[in-house]
Amino acid sequence: MSTFDSDEAARIHQELHHALPSEPALRVKALESLVVERGMVASETLDNWIEAYSEHIGPRRGAEMVARSWLDPDFRARLLDDAGALAQELGFQGHASVHLKAVENSAQVHNVVVCTLCSCYPFSILGMSPSWYKSAAYRARIVREPRRVLAEFGVSLPEGVGVRVWDSTAELRYLVVPQRPAGTEGWSLERLAALVTRNSMIGTERDLSPHVKGAA
Repeated sequence: MSTFDSDEAARIHQELHHALPSEPALRVKALESLVVERGMVASETLDNWIEAYSEHIGPRRGAEMVARSWLDPDFRARLLDDAGALAQELGFQGHASVHLKAVENSAQVHNVVVCTLCSCYPFSILGMSPSWYKSAAYRARIVREPRRVLAEFGVSLPEGVGVRVWDSTAELRYLVVPQRPAGTEGWSLERLAALVTRNSMIGTERDLSPHVKGAA
């Protein structure tokens, strides 16, 4: 006669639960199926858009611009002077990159970006914005208590480092240029770009040292 093992049943239930997609993922899949079924968009088009943002755009464009600024003083000067024009020149064009301003971190200053009114974001440079960037909590708190919010992201700033909060709009968006970490002398553009994260270009990450990133 078989017996019921509640612990084993709970384990199986949890495994099955984790194997299922999240509710938002299920909703997205359902919407995708509907628009494809009704001929509103081809599934190949959706696949191409997903590939573009995950593999080609993502934060890779911004990371390349940051890494090049670390290697080339002239490029850095042009980036800080007119990041939007430089993005266009590199072929990283997009509505959100036309009016783009680069702000540079230093030993004395840390920059962080927010959009207090909505969620304006340079997606043609950084890919899709993270969910926390669009949240009401981040948009309100980063302006009032930036050090505390940054600490929650793991960024603990010494007292001597000032914080500048930049508020994006539909007309002007920002790219934070993080400091080049020590120990990367002689590194190639590709290797340097691999250190640069989306969060560091928003300003919610600061230390890109190879030993921290596991890229030593």
